[in-house]
Amino acid sequence: MWKWVKELDRILRGDATRLSALERGTIEVPTGGLSAVIVVLGLIYGVCMGVFALLRPDGPAYIQTLASTLKVPALFFLTLLVTFPSLYVFNALVGSRLRLQSVMRLLIASLAVTLAVLASFGPIVAFFSVCTTSYPFIVLLNVLIYTVAGLLGLKFLLLTLDRLSIVEARKEFEADHPPADRPDDPESSPGHSDAADDEASEGGAGTEREPERPLLARPVVLEPAGPLDRPPGHMFGRHVKAVFRCWVIVFGLVGAQMGWVLRPFIGTPDKPFTWFRARESSFFEAVWGALMNLFS
Repeated sequence: MWKWVKELDRILRGDATRLSALERGTIEVPTGGLSAVIVVLGLIYGVCMGVFALLRPDGPAYIQTLASTLKVPALFFLTLLVTFPSLYVFNALVGSRLRLQSVMRLLIASLAVTLAVLASFGPIVAFFSVCTTSYPFIVLLNVLIYTVAGLLGLKFLLLTLDRLSIVEARKEFEADHPPADRPDDPESSPGHSDAADDEASEGGAGTEREPERPLLARPVVLEPAGPLDRPPGHMFGRHVKAVFRCWVIVFGLVGAQMGWVLRPFIGTPDKPFTWFRARESSFFEAVWGALMNLFS
């Protein structure tokens, strides 16, 4: 487990997403190990989320806390299951050469970032659960934290895709222009000699020196500092950004509604416990209702 935690640390520090680490055209992370870390992080946040149910005026609801603990990792893996095919198709539409396994690794890494952010907010959720009895406030606090964690995870995913596109561009450039066609040092090129330079410089009036031809060189891209930093001077094309923005919206909508399907996560104080509620309304109506109740 500690080895997998170190892999998560590599991702958070940006070591796993540096351009030099993506030379194979994929992010090298252990999907099985990271999945185990994701489950543990989800369980941690679920326990913190269930603290509110332990402090009910009518007595602690241990079963609700257990349900919250189990549902958080289930929420993310079910959302991944539903949205994975669409990301792979969108990725293929924009001309990316990422294979199925590479897309899966990227999504797992993105979920790991999301759950790491989420679990880091867990103590804050537990603290406010102890400090307040307002159910609408706790609901909105959790919605806000899920939103922040989700946005950071999706930003990580899109920027890593951007870096992978840089690696692909480098490979295409080197395939089209072998090293012999792009010398690094003009003085080391075949046929070059100091005598030739002297002859050209001392030529007669009718001698014109051939203009220098631009040398081809490998595109230079500075290494970004962290996993959420964009490589300087590089960005997706307009159509590529539009396609991935559509997918981000789809992912957010699916994740939000998946949370609504799996409710209750916190447990309404005036309702008896149940593992799942009846199908009604929607996530957005519930958030709006909680917002109105908070200020009414």
